[in-house]
Parts: sequence; structure tokens; C-alpha cells
Amino acid sequence: MAQKKFRDLTEKEILALAIASEEEDGRIYGEFAEGLRDSYPATAQMFEEMREEEVVHRDRLMAMFRERFGDRIPLIRRENVKGFLTRKPTWLTRPLGVNVARRQARVMEMEAARFYDKAVARITDVSIRELLNKLADEERKHSATAGDLEEKHLTKDARAEEDESHRKLFLLQFVQPGLAGLIDGSVSTLAPLFATAFVTHKSADAFLVGLAASIGAGISMGFAEWGSDDGSLTGRGSPWIRGATIGMMTTAGGLGHTLPFLISNFHLAMVIAVIVVAIELTAIAYIRHRYMDTPFLQAAFQAIVGGTLVFLTGYLIGSS
Repeated sequence: MAQKKFRDLTEKEILALAIASEEEDGRIYGEFAEGLRDSYPATAQMFEEMREEEVVHRDRLMAMFRERFGDRIPLIRRENVKGFLTRKPTWLTRPLGVNVARRQARVMEMEAARFYDKAVARITDVSIRELLNKLADEERKHSATAGDLEEKHLTKDARAEEDESHRKLFLLQFVQPGLAGLIDGSVSTLAPLFATAFVTHKSADAFLVGLAASIGAGISMGFAEWGSDDGSLTGRGSPWIRGATIGMMTTAGGLGHTLPFLISNFHLAMVIAVIVVAIELTAIAYIRHRYMDTPFLQAAFQAIVGGTLVFLTGYLIGSS
């Protein structure tokens, strides 16, 4: 793509670039509002008002352009200017992270103000310079404006609702796949690991089987989660993040009681592995209690029963 340096742009092109930038920023704020409307309605309204401000800026720039250069606006975009500011396409992500949107909005405001300051230095026309100076001042004030809008829309009740929505999204995107992986890794690898241990009574053999089972289970669970859904309808977030989360937690859950078999003394390794299994099951029970509102005793009972059954399966098969 052919690009021009900013210092080579004419006053007409600079004004056209400012119009295109305001239009794009307005669309981005509109996408933020649309992406957050269901889970964060107060923040969505804040971005909607910021979009309306960008529309006002664009209209003022277009009026100046028509006055100075006529109705035909050159088609020039950010990507046509070498080294010009870019916008990360985070607004395309669904579900949209509210903190990501707010952070990017602050960056956009600072970059817009810097652009107008640079543009003023390239303009000789008095009326255009005056308009761009005013817009630069307004962009610099947008941080305060955003704060005022947050105070206006994010009341105590609204913040409480959005915090609850944020918690639910965190559960869907990270806690649930992470917990599923931890359970699968901690429980499903017990049978082959301890079956091998009781058959061979060799730490090295048990370690290799446990390592293979842990990594294999992690890969399997990761790909299964990645292919389950893209998160667009369920709100469960990026399938890549969920797949990586569940895959790593599955592997970690299996490695926890596999690593003790690095100890050459088989009986010592077995004792430590059993202790690690108890810690893993307690951790699973706590996470279910903490994030899933499951009574701790019920969660502990379910984890212990499940772990015990799998352990006995490995013991019986290995001892037969």
C-alpha cells in the first residue's frame, strides 16, 4: 500500500484525514456501546454519548472543509499515512471487555489531541488552525469528560450490576474451564498413574505414565474446548483462551501427583503423591465453594468420593 508521510500532506489532505479519524473514532465508540449494552448498560450509554461528541467534531470539520475546499473530500485514511496512529480492533471481540474498552478510549483521546497539535503546526490557514486548536483542547478535556460521564451513568447501583456481570463473565471465561481442567487432570490421571505404580513398584515407570497421561489429557481437553463454540452466542469468550486455560489446568492437575515419582524411593514417592492428591481435591472443593456457590462440605464430599473411586480403580487394576 502506497503511503505518504505526514509532513508531505497538504492542508486539504490533513483536514480530510481529521474527518476520517473522527468518523472512525465515532464508529469505535458506537461498537463499544453495542458490545457492552447487554452486560454493562451504564458504560454503554457513556460510550454512546462519547460517540455523539465525535459526530459533532466530524460535522464541524466537514463544514470547514466545504467552506475552504468544496464538497469533494479526498479519500484518505489512517493507513494511508506512514507512521500515523492506528486503532487496535479490540471492539470486534465478543464478549467485549469493559476495562479494555475504557482503557482504549483513554488512549484514543490522548492520540487524537496529539494529532491535532501536530496538524496545527502544518496548517497556515487561520480559520483551520483555529478549529484544530479548539478540537485539540476538547480532546484533551475528554478524559475529564469521560470521568464526568462515568460519574453520571455509573451510579452505585449501576456499578454493582456491572460488577456482577463482570464476575459472571470471569466465571464463564476462566473459572469454569480452569476448574473443569483441574478436575479432569487431578482425577482422570489417577487410575493409570497408580495402576502403573502398583504393578511395577518403580517410580520412574509411574512418572513416565503420569507425564504422558497429563500432557495427553491437557491436549485433548484443550482442543475439545477450543472446538466446542466460538463464544459469540454463549458469552464464554475466546475459544483460544478457554482452550489454553483448560488445557494448562488439566496438565497441571495431572502433574501435581506425578512429580513426586521423580523421587527414586518408591514408598516415599507414593506417600507424597497421595498427600498431593488430597491437596488437589481440597483445592477443587474450595474453588467450587468460592466461585460456584456450592456448599463446601458437599463439594468436598463429591471431590473425595470421585477421587477415591478413581484411586481404587487404579489400585485394583494394578494389584490384580
